[in-house]
Amino acid sequence: MKFRCVLATAVAAAVTTPVVVLSAAPAFADERPAARTQKAKPTIEELKQAVAVAQNEYDAAVIAVNDAIKVLTEDMEADTYPAKAAMLEAEKAAEAAAQVKADADQAVVDAQAELDAATTDEEKAAAQTALDEAKKAAEKAAEAKTAADTEATEARTAYTDARVAQARKISLLQKTRDEAKAKLDDAKKALADAEAEEGEEPGGECVAEPKLTAVVSGLPNTVVGGTTATFTLRVTNGTGKTMDEVYPYAAVHAFDAKGIKPLDAYLDLEWSTAANPTWRDADLLQELSVGTLKARSSVDVKLRLKVDAGIPAGQGAAFVSADYVNEDESCGGVPGLDQYEFQILAKGSDPGKVEDAEGKPGDTGDTTEQGGVSTTPVNNGSGDDGPLAETGSSDALPHVALAAGAALVLGAGTVVVARRRKAGADA
Repeated sequence: MKFRCVLATAVAAAVTTPVVVLSAAPAFADERPAARTQKAKPTIEELKQAVAVAQNEYDAAVIAVNDAIKVLTEDMEADTYPAKAAMLEAEKAAEAAAQVKADADQAVVDAQAELDAATTDEEKAAAQTALDEAKKAAEKAAEAKTAADTEATEARTAYTDARVAQARKISLLQKTRDEAKAKLDDAKKALADAEAEEGEEPGGECVAEPKLTAVVSGLPNTVVGGTTATFTLRVTNGTGKTMDEVYPYAAVHAFDAKGIKPLDAYLDLEWSTAANPTWRDADLLQELSVGTLKARSSVDVKLRLKVDAGIPAGQGAAFVSADYVNEDESCGGVPGLDQYEFQILAKGSDPGKVEDAEGKPGDTGDTTEQGGVSTTPVNNGSGDDGPLAETGSSDALPHVALAAGAALVLGAGTVVVARRRKAGADA
């Protein structure tokens, strides 16, 4: 939820290493500018345009491949294709030159036979002249045949090279086509994922609803180890519309008096309602639903806090809130987390006069607004500036440590609402 995601980035530190939270101010300050400069996700329309562009590129690549294959398998096979026509003409010329040479060679043979048959000097002289001329003609015919053969070979090579070049072109075009197909597939997947995500949250961002309230009564401001405190969380729909499904939130978070050691393991929070009277753990990830809440009506959730006998003295707080999800998948909730602070005393301590814990408005903004994240001791209001461990007063509650608890609840609440909305969309 938009109004509940502000502190979600502090969840990991709050859960795993609470001490880090006490000195985390620079880290928070350094991270925020980066978050503001993150590139926004593309819209559905932009993703559709990307698919259209990728589709056009792929279609064009397919056409280019098919056209190139046609050139190789059809156009270049035709006798009219320039390279092939030149080859055929050169081969025809080479065949003609070969025939001329063969005739010239035969003429030499015939002239030599005439010379051999001559008996008179006159006949011999004439036959010799004919032989010399036949030999010259044969030499010219041989030269012409060699030139024609060379031209034919070159023409065949040119035609072969053209076919090889076309085949390579086809291979490159096929690679381009395959890359375009992969790009198209990626674009389609990105669009499908975005549409699926939009389908999970068709109502857009959840909205803050100040008229939905969650108020605790009966939680003591002091608890003692080994005891149990029972109190009530009243959820009220102050709007003029029915909320189809309402989910209260309740969680406790505690630290020792120095605000360093977490004490959550010593606390057990349970809940029950009139419709579900059995006590159950108040786990944020459970479906703690109170069902439909009509306009201007309330419902009570019973809460029971069990304090382990071995808990050391410290400070704690209960965090409460509520959200709703409607059948049309619209959703919203209390703008922040209200916290009810209480002091923790070791087993056997005398709590003295115990009053109800007072609620403090939740803050969905910077954790520094909830007491900061400095390790500087908080003044106890008496003029002393000693550490929290020396005050023993709930007024000196380590707000920084409890801000980590707020971050925990905020982050978990965000996850729960997202899951509930998804469950509603899949129903």
